[in-house]
Amino acid sequence: MRMLTLLLSLSILLSPSLCDAAEGCTLVVTYPGMKVLQEDGDCAQHQSPASSFKIPMAVMGFEAGILVDSRTPALDYKDIYNSDMEVQKKTTDPTTWLQDSIVWYSQQLTLKLGEDKFKSFVDQFNYGNKDTSGNPGKGDGLTQSWLGSSLKISPREQITFITKLLNHDLGTSEKSYNQTISIMPEFSAGGWNVHGKTGTSWQRLPNGEYDRTKPLGWFVSWAEKDRQKVVFAKLVRGDKKWDQYGGPKAREEFLKELSDFPTSK
Repeated sequence: MRMLTLLLSLSILLSPSLCDAAEGCTLVVTYPGMKVLQEDGDCAQHQSPASSFKIPMAVMGFEAGILVDSRTPALDYKDIYNSDMEVQKKTTDPTTWLQDSIVWYSQQLTLKLGEDKFKSFVDQFNYGNKDTSGNPGKGDGLTQSWLGSSLKISPREQITFITKLLNHDLGTSEKSYNQTISIMPEFSAGGWNVHGKTGTSWQRLPNGEYDRTKPLGWFVSWAEKDRQKVVFAKLVRGDKKWDQYGGPKAREEFLKELSDFPTSK
C-alpha cells in the first residue's frame, strides 16, 4: 500500500499538466497613474518579444530617417527574403508592416540601421535584457535577435516601454513618437479603442530549430475608453502545438477579456 501511494504521488508530481504546464501573464495598469488593475500569471518572466519588437523598431526607424511617414518607404518583396507566408509577399510600407507583421521589412530596417546604431537604440530604450547578439555563434543579431533568440523581455518591462513611448520619454524626437503611434494597428472591444501589436514565437530546440510544441504569443500596447486609458501586456504560452499563431491567440484572448473589463467612473 505504501508503494502504491508513493507511485501515485510521483505520478501526480510528474504529470505534464502540473509540472510542465506553461504559464503566461495578463498585466493591465492605468495610464498615467500606473495603478495595477490586473496581474495574472508570471509577469516577471523573460521571453522573446518576437514581432511586438516592431514597436520600438518603428521608433528607431523614424528617428533614423529610414521611415519617413505612414506610407514611406514602400518596399517590394523579393524572393531572397524567403518567406513561407503569402501575406508577407507584397509591397509593404510602415503601416502594412505593423498591420500584417512583415518580418522581412523589419530586417531591411535593422540592416539599414547597422549593428552599432541598432544596439545603441536598444540600450537607449533600456529594452528588456538588451541582448542583441542573436543566436550563439551565428552573428545574426541584427536580423534575428528578437525572433526567439537572445533579446528577451518581461510583461512588466513591456509595460514600462509602452509607458515611456506614451510619455515621449525614450530620448527621441516628437516626430518619432507621433509617427509610431499613428501607425499602430487598432482594434475595438466592448467600447475600448485598442492600439496593439502581436508577437509570435516558439521555444528553441538544441539544434536551433523552433519547437512547435512550445508556442508563445504577445499582445501589447494601450487601450482607451471614455476618459480611461490603460497600458497592457498579454503573454500566452503553451506546452502543445496550437492551431493558430501565438500572437493572434493572445490578441483574441485579451480583446475578449477587455470587453468585460470594468471602467472607472
